[in-house]
Amino acid sequence: MDWKKVSVSTSAEGIDAVTGILLLCDISGFEIEDAGDFIDFVNTGKARFDYIDDCLSGYETRGTRVIFYLPQNKQGENQEKELREKLSGLKARDEKDAMGRLEIVTETVCEEDWADNWKRYFKPFTVGSRLLICPSWEKTENPDKRAVLEIDPGSCFGTGQHESTRLCLKFLDETVSGGEKVLDLGCGSGILAIGALLLGASSAVMTDIDENAVCVAAKNALKNGLKPDSFCSFSGNITQDAELREKIGAGFDLVTANIVSDVLIAMAPYFGSFMKKNGTLIVSGIITERADEVAEEIAKHGFSEQERLLDGGWAAISFEYANQKI
Repeated sequence: MDWKKVSVSTSAEGIDAVTGILLLCDISGFEIEDAGDFIDFVNTGKARFDYIDDCLSGYETRGTRVIFYLPQNKQGENQEKELREKLSGLKARDEKDAMGRLEIVTETVCEEDWADNWKRYFKPFTVGSRLLICPSWEKTENPDKRAVLEIDPGSCFGTGQHESTRLCLKFLDETVSGGEKVLDLGCGSGILAIGALLLGASSAVMTDIDENAVCVAAKNALKNGLKPDSFCSFSGNITQDAELREKIGAGFDLVTANIVSDVLIAMAPYFGSFMKKNGTLIVSGIITERADEVAEEIAKHGFSEQERLLDGGWAAISFEYANQKI
């Protein structure tokens, strides 16, 4: 299947608003090009390098963009239509032009070409003391006898290379002791749920608003030798679909959600309904500037913050579910 590459021009101030809209349009994976970050990198790094790859040429003049991919099918068409409507509404409310141009540029990308391009940059790496993340198309030595998590994300978010995913995997390495019932909300490639199962969890439920993601996650689980009866996956939005929440069920020992701040805040009232008392909630995908805001909102719904990990401007937070709302 071919894909449509979509770029939304915005500003540094508009990144949160645009990515929040993407999640509301059931678009769960995206890349951020912040021109300001690139300029800062060049200005502060001159003493350390004298060459910049040609692919970065013109980066600082393109401005800030949010880039993502839509399938060339009916679902993709509906998502693009909804996105355009919501961005138009955001633009109309942005009287001071703080959000940038909010223009959309699209191009068609063949899946084969896309896969070959990004695979060059995905190499095996370790996380914590027990996990080894390995692309499914590569083999690597494993002298420490770690749990090997083979992943082929395809078009979905979740190779483990992004700081937000890596932080979640670190929490899983510390938290999973064996026999846990796990729920991964916004599963993407399935990397978190699969990682938990490989570390000893007994079962996992994976959900995502992207229909393609739940298929990819299930395929990745099977590639890792997991038994089909140890996991299941659902597509949908838990904040809007009561039937989906009922299908997912309750009594989970561990819930993970690696998304973005606005969606985590919207999900906050629902997390506890899935969990056992004293269960663990791990959330990530949070820029550090909004970590307190997200933590305070989740705490209102019966959770107590346990630990916070930071890396590269991103935060992941673990909570215990006490079932006592403040």
